[in-house]
Amino acid sequence: MALQGFERRHRPKIGVGRAEAPAWLLDHTELNMHALGPGPELEAEWIAAGLQLPDRSALRRYRLERVREQLRGADCDAALLYDPVNIRYATDTTNMSLWTMHNAVRFAVVNTDGPVVVFEFSDGEFLDAHSEVVDEIRPAPSYTHFLAGPRADEIAHRWAAEVAGLVAEHARTAGSLSGCRVAVDRLDLGAARALESNGIAIVAGEPLMETARTVKSVEEIRAMRCAVHACEAAIDEMEAIFEPGVSELDLWAALWAGSVRRYGEWIETRLLSSGPRTNPWYHEASSRRVQSGELMGFDTDLVGAYGICVDMSRTWLCGDGRPSASQHDTWSLAAEQIRRNTELFQAGTTFRELTEASWYPDPDKYRHYTSLAHGVGLCDEYPSVMFRHKWDRVGYDGVLEPGMVICVEAFVGPRSGGEGVKLEEQVLITDMGNEVLTNLPLGLV
Repeated sequence: MALQGFERRHRPKIGVGRAEAPAWLLDHTELNMHALGPGPELEAEWIAAGLQLPDRSALRRYRLERVREQLRGADCDAALLYDPVNIRYATDTTNMSLWTMHNAVRFAVVNTDGPVVVFEFSDGEFLDAHSEVVDEIRPAPSYTHFLAGPRADEIAHRWAAEVAGLVAEHARTAGSLSGCRVAVDRLDLGAARALESNGIAIVAGEPLMETARTVKSVEEIRAMRCAVHACEAAIDEMEAIFEPGVSELDLWAALWAGSVRRYGEWIETRLLSSGPRTNPWYHEASSRRVQSGELMGFDTDLVGAYGICVDMSRTWLCGDGRPSASQHDTWSLAAEQIRRNTELFQAGTTFRELTEASWYPDPDKYRHYTSLAHGVGLCDEYPSVMFRHKWDRVGYDGVLEPGMVICVEAFVGPRSGGEGVKLEEQVLITDMGNEVLTNLPLGLV
């Protein structure tokens, strides 16, 4: 199935001064992973499950307007985005997302009242031309030491002059850099100084982008439902090999393979542990083999279909036996925390109210997760809801809005020793209450 919303008439400018995309690029655009989409078999599976496929054209337009709304509110002329998650949100384009998270070789300029320009790495223009919200694609200069070496300062100033010129052309005071404000999500020190030397005032862009990403559209929720379905199918494949003697790495590999087969993109962590490694939490998948009668817990942290994050946790019992009394008691505490706290997440509730009303076992007796809950979209996102005993140090307030998606967390690990239990649900906030989007049972399987 061709990408919804893609029409061949869309011809973004390619490079400075070129009016149309060449034919070869349009041919390769139709071969782009986003243009090819999930494929007819997977789409049919979702439709058979009663899911609606997202209109990706509408999704893109919604996201771009959310970004521009934030820019207008912050009195900014443009956003300069290097974080590949933010670039994905604003443009629905990708290029080696994990690699470009730590290599500043690709960026986007979103003008508040002008074009969206992607600066692409290494002749990769064909990776961006599928998105109708992208108006122009240019080659990306890189000032990193990796690519620029001792010429980094020279290239940074050349880069800054091009970015500043683009912003000035479409700024409120067109043609002038005087007073131009650019929201930047992340930037090296030398590049920031070079941009400022061109008259640009740099504004913190990360809070603007996090805020833009907070409230999901109908199409984003449709994409998220498909991503959850795909993730849970991958979990089923992991469960199929979960038996005494299987290694943690084999289990993790099954989850990853199942996700990739279903249009998944990457996994943010590798949080899977068994037996004595389940308490405290945060051990990563290892060569250890799970023994009969032990607990095994995992946290998907999975950037799946359509680039949507599915962040759910379960803890299972290995083998055919029954859980011990201590295993059952610990699981019951974690399940109670999930059930009671999920009920609290309603539109209009403040983060402070959630913190004050939340339930969890005594932290002097049990270890807990980092937060009570957090937002989720293209990855783990704003907000984070903190425990009462952490509020004075790191807590902050805000309000739940319809369209937010929140992951409600629980980890319970006895400080006296023994195994721990990790559980997590992904919850949609609506005007009519909340809806748990993740469907797998919480129980010990």
